[in-house]
Amino acid sequence: MSPTLIGEGEQASLAQHGMWITEQMGCGGRAYHMPLAIRLDGPLDVDRLLAACHDVVRAHPQLAAALAERDGVVRLVPAAVPPPIRFEDVSGFEDAGREPGELVDRETSLALDLGTGPVARFTVFRLAPERHLLVFVAHHAVFDGMSKDILVRGLAAAYAGLPSPALPLTYGEAVERENARVAELLGDAAEFWHGRWSDRQDLRLPGLSGVSIRAAAGDAVDFALPADLSVAADKMGVTRFELVLAAVHTLLAAYGNEDAAVSVDLSTRIEETRGHIGLFVNELPVPAPAPAGRFAEFARAVRDELRATYRFREVPLARAVGGVSPRTALTPVSVSYRRRDGSEPEFPGVEASVDWMAFNQAVRGTLHLQVVDAQDGVAARLQFNPLVLSRSGCESVADHLLALLRAVAAAPDADVADLPLPSPVVDGAVEPSFARAGDVRAEEPSPSARGGAADAVPYLAEVGEIWREVLGMPEIGPDEDLFDLGGHSLSITQIIAKVRERMDVELSFDVFFDDPTITGIAAEVARLREEA
Repeated sequence: MSPTLIGEGEQASLAQHGMWITEQMGCGGRAYHMPLAIRLDGPLDVDRLLAACHDVVRAHPQLAAALAERDGVVRLVPAAVPPPIRFEDVSGFEDAGREPGELVDRETSLALDLGTGPVARFTVFRLAPERHLLVFVAHHAVFDGMSKDILVRGLAAAYAGLPSPALPLTYGEAVERENARVAELLGDAAEFWHGRWSDRQDLRLPGLSGVSIRAAAGDAVDFALPADLSVAADKMGVTRFELVLAAVHTLLAAYGNEDAAVSVDLSTRIEETRGHIGLFVNELPVPAPAPAGRFAEFARAVRDELRATYRFREVPLARAVGGVSPRTALTPVSVSYRRRDGSEPEFPGVEASVDWMAFNQAVRGTLHLQVVDAQDGVAARLQFNPLVLSRSGCESVADHLLALLRAVAAAPDADVADLPLPSPVVDGAVEPSFARAGDVRAEEPSPSARGGAADAVPYLAEVGEIWREVLGMPEIGPDEDLFDLGGHSLSITQIIAKVRERMDVELSFDVFFDDPTITGIAAEVARLREEA
């Protein structure tokens, strides 16, 4: 059956819930906009293509959903504003020296609203009588990398007049099953990450002046990975992804980073959700030992660590360990690697080509390596935050990574010491900055500092009781950090709901960013009561 939104709405997944919290705190924005562009050459039937877009939305109602908090639970509900599906004639755009990429940038910059919709949009541009561009943009909360293939296949099939394939379960059923699996694994996941996870965010990179784990306007350096990388990976007994991840760890160690964790985007799809458009990904850290000996042995060590992590790929790190505050990047450096095994789409009567790596002009952290492994080659992009990392520095990282991968491809049995590695960065490690770019509130004092601890006293007991209920702890100090206590996005939502119900106050999510303590929340309650 195809998924539907029924009753009070299906419960959002853990990943959606965390992303919703991040957006509520103003930390997401364009970094969560996922564009896709399809170039169509030939006599396109525009009305038929627009109808195909509608068919895809009907088959995948995630694209027409919104996220709403109800009694401390975030649910998927029908969006008040459905996905715009429109046509625009821009004939002569290219003749005037403009690039189609400008249209992608324009569409990507438009707002997507998780609360009201739209969470996605389709625009068909006519560039010339027989040249069109379909630009699709969706919020990451309802769309992931594999969703791109599902979307394009669905559009091509609908354009050809074929019915949408039936899905074996609804999205809500998939979430219920995932939540049950997470509950069973939570204890083991906490034990697994104990000793493996350390929220270190100091970093050494060429051209680095700061560290960020929050979304910002981004820039990018594109390059292609060596074509013979798969031969080397096979000889080492690892996948291309594992080889690239090992190379990233080796490069970071060469720059002088000790025990650096690189977070990776891991798919949480199971057989029943392979045909779903939606968010089925979880970002988890992959630590590695210090690179030494033969590179192949080190790559296999990284492989073993990554595969050990797979058992817990559905468990958000913040649910298993404490101290992980809401952020758009788990670690300053991250990697996503997607292997495309499908062919290019076939739209009857026209020639289609897809830009699978359309850039949203944003970055989630300091440096992110995006790789798309397809039949025609392995494309790579280093996305970086230009506020803290210079373009020349990012280009140096790309050059160093390519040199390392080419050497490994040429000599898979080489020792790490014999590989072409850069010298350590000697300027010293750079500490992270948590302030949101352009957010003047990030420089303001916390609620408890603004109002004074004394103002919080009348509400400390009631707020403390709510915290103890939500966190399941008998005693909590008034100045203990929510995230250090193991709190996470669900905890925030439940605290806000209980404060609303019992104290008739609507807390903002920002207070949990500024001062996530009982004292801080009580001071904010006092301030809001005084203003009322």
